Order: sequence, then structure tokens, then C-alpha cells
Amino acid sequence: MEPVKVFVVEDQPKILKNLIKLLGGFEEIEIVGKALSGEEALEGIGDAGPQVVLLDLGLPQMSGIDVTREVKKKHPGIEVLIFTVFDEEEKVMEAIQAGASGYLLKGMEASKIVEAISEVKDGGSVIQPSLARSLLRQFQVPPPPGKEEEMPSLTPREVEILQIIAKGLSNAEAAKVLKISRATIRTHLEHIYAKMAVSNRVEAITEGIRQGLIDV
Repeated sequence: MEPVKVFVVEDQPKILKNLIKLLGGFEEIEIVGKALSGEEALEGIGDAGPQVVLLDLGLPQMSGIDVTREVKKKHPGIEVLIFTVFDEEEKVMEAIQAGASGYLLKGMEASKIVEAISEVKDGGSVIQPSLARSLLRQFQVPPPPGKEEEMPSLTPREVEILQIIAKGLSNAEAAKVLKISRATIRTHLEHIYAKMAVSNRVEAITEGIRQGLIDV
């Protein structure tokens, strides 16, 4: 498999250097660019052509949320993975609403970071259970008129997978729980998205709540 092309954005030079060195030791990752600020990142991402941007949320001046919004607007095919600390949950939620595919906590094991990067590159999301629950509550709104009646029913297996990802599990973790392949999980998610007329797992989980398939 081709390595995932990653662009790293971190405002602390020492942390940036260590992170690049850490990720550079994995053959699954190819670092194609780096930046110490959001402004610098937006200038370099277009030419670098990354598949995933690993983005520090606590940037000076232009915030990680603003960078996420601009990246998704200019390069919708690029996935954004937020790199943050424990006390930024509210900002993480804003970043996900702006288009980020998930978040990682600083200090995680390198192998977990690499797994998360691969996850979002393949169309998955990386959201911890505690934040997933907050997201579910925030996105819980009444359904549009007639939308529930128009939706095809999910199969029992699809409902099971929807409930599992609502707990914050990654595709890889869900595959382990159900003892099936990640590819099968992705296929099921594609069917779920199509049936629910959504484009990502946060929207799918929201619809699951609306339909009473997921308890908050």
C-alpha cells in the first residue's frame, strides 16, 4: 500500500520536529509538508498535496478551527485530524463542525497516531467516546418534515455498526469487536450513509438518534 501523505501543523518548533521524526519512522506515513502557523499551512498545503493534515488546535493568530474551515473549503478531499489537549473539548467540537474528521490527544503512542491517520484517510472518523456523547447531544434536533418516511430502513447489522461507532470506536476498533474486516465496516458505512442521505459519521449518528436507533 502507498503511504499516507501527511502535512503537520504545530506552532511549537520542538514538538513539530519530534512529531515529524516520530511519524517518519513508520513506512505507512510520508510527511509531505510542515508549518508553524495556520497561515503558513494554508500557503503550503496546496502544493504539498497531502491526504491528511495533522493540525494543532491551539495555534496563535489564525486558529485551528479557522484553518480547518479554510482547508475544507479550498481542498474538500483533504482530511483534517485535530491534535489537541484534554481541556479543549468545546473547541474540538467546533473543529469537527467545521469539517475535521476527528481528533487525537497530545502524548498518544505513535502507533495510535498512525492508525488514526490511516483511519481518516480511508474515510473514517476518530472521536473519543466522551466527546462523541457531547456531539450527539449537540446535534440532536428534530428531523426535517417527511424525512424519516423517505429513508430506507437499515439492516440489523447496519444498526449494530451505527450503534458501535456512536460510542466513539474507530473503523479498526469496530472491526475487532464484530470480528470482521475494516473493508467490510467501510462498506456497511457507505450503505448507511446512502440510506440516511448523509456524508459522514457525525451526520449518520445524528440521524440514528432522530430515528430512535441510538440512545443518548
